[in-house]
Amino acid sequence: MFKLLSRYMLILLATVGVAAWDAVPAHAVANGLDANDGAYPFATRLSMTGLPDQSGGTRDSSCSGALIASRWVITAGHCFRNLDGQRVNHPVARRTTATIGRTQVTGTGGHVLDVVAVVQSSTTDVALAELASNVTDITPIQVTAETPTPGEVVRLAGFGLTSDQDPRSLPSRLQTGLFTVDNIGSSLLETSGHQPALDTSPCLHDSGAPYFRESGNGRPTLVAVVSSGPSCPHRGEDYSARADNIGGWINSTVATRDHPASDQEPLRALAVAAAAGLVAVFALRKMGHLREEKNRRSVTPGA
Repeated sequence: MFKLLSRYMLILLATVGVAAWDAVPAHAVANGLDANDGAYPFATRLSMTGLPDQSGGTRDSSCSGALIASRWVITAGHCFRNLDGQRVNHPVARRTTATIGRTQVTGTGGHVLDVVAVVQSSTTDVALAELASNVTDITPIQVTAETPTPGEVVRLAGFGLTSDQDPRSLPSRLQTGLFTVDNIGSSLLETSGHQPALDTSPCLHDSGAPYFRESGNGRPTLVAVVSSGPSCPHRGEDYSARADNIGGWINSTVATRDHPASDQEPLRALAVAAAAGLVAVFALRKMGHLREEKNRRSVTPGA
């Protein structure tokens, strides 16, 4: 009965659309484990400083995410929303930074880069955050094109709280745990805690944290990002936004923004000039061969 109800809920959320996520900010890894030093370097902590609040003042907050390209982090779309709760295509806080490649929250190493732009998906609770500069020494996580299957076990890595009831429960390092895929919707994935406990669950500030496969070749692949769920810790279902079926949008966004049309014009002009130069070189070489051939034929044999 419970599984049937959860399946109906999955269908309902998918039918209502992206707005359903905006009402319930997603949550961090409760009853998980400390990640080992250097593990999951693509895992990202997004820190928002100076977010406008309803009182006219400001507050600070954070989300989780994952590096998917040298200049791009994937996260939950609702991490960037205005005071009306609407997802927006720009940073909202006075400053938003991405900390990448750092297992220890207050440690050193890795990168701390400003987020300079945001692109929202129109179909699911996913946003792409553009960084101020490229990250070249950390391998981004690959976005899978393979549809997840019920019963599959995936890993979550996030920087959220370990209990929604205690705002001081922000862990000092990246947290991780294993989850079982229960149901699959057109844009949502339903998961539940698997290890180290059945109530291992995402918590506040885990929004955007990556669920990923750990394949035999050692390279993880992104399946979904944390979107919404009950207070943590808890047993049962959480909902995440699928990434496997928006790979085309992700790739086109990254390619277009990394090489916008205005930037491509000089490259096209350079390519045309280079091609013209090659044509000219080949033409001159051909003319030189013709002259040599003509000279050889005009020479008297035996002279």
